[in-house]
Amino acid sequence: SYSAWFIFERFMLNTLLIAFALVLIIEGIGPMLFPNKWRNYLQQMVEQPVNQLRSIGGTLVTIGLVSLFFLI
Repeated sequence: SYSAWFIFERFMLNTLLIAFALVLIIEGIGPMLFPNKWRNYLQQMVEQPVNQLRSIGGTLVTIGLVSLFFLI
């Protein structure tokens, strides 16, 4: 029989792997279905000032953390 901690760790690992797989699927849909629009989007991102990219990244991280807080 397995300990409760082992089962919890196994569950958490499985959950993280599922989350990672979903991120890969969602991130892959754009380039797969709309490669030209995706390329244009990336070119526009490269032209943005570094501070604006940092602000966007910080906003996304904050939204993710707040979402996790309410989901867990």
